[in-house]
Amino acid sequence: QVQLVQSGGGSVQTGGSLRLSCVVSEVMYNSNCIAWFRQAPGKEREGVLSIYIGAGTTYGDDSMKARFTISQDKSKNTVYLQMNNHKMEDSAMYYCGAGPWSECRDSPPESEFFYWGQGVQVSVSS
Repeated sequence: QVQLVQSGGGSVQTGGSLRLSCVVSEVMYNSNCIAWFRQAPGKEREGVLSIYIGAGTTYGDDSMKARFTISQDKSKNTVYLQMNNHKMEDSAMYYCGAGPWSECRDSPPESEFFYWGQGVQVSVSS
């Protein structure tokens, strides 16, 4: 059974940090791309950062990489999103998604990710 289970999130002040976790069932973990997406109210879901599990290669636009980092712990089948220096515009639901390794890129296409975590809310206040 394919599962992505997220944890982390919550409320944080501007300038603060949060770490999100995504535990991926083993059947999915070893040969795919895991990506973090976020969706703010009234906006489309956008890719944040992605990682190709096999090689550990990470992808993301410079604007995301400036404050966010994606990493993995293979022993725990877990992918992390470390978020630093939060800004108000980071407030959103954050989702991890699993898709084909070929879709790992700076702006991963949501439509190609077929398995999703349940989402966690990140709320940034001043």
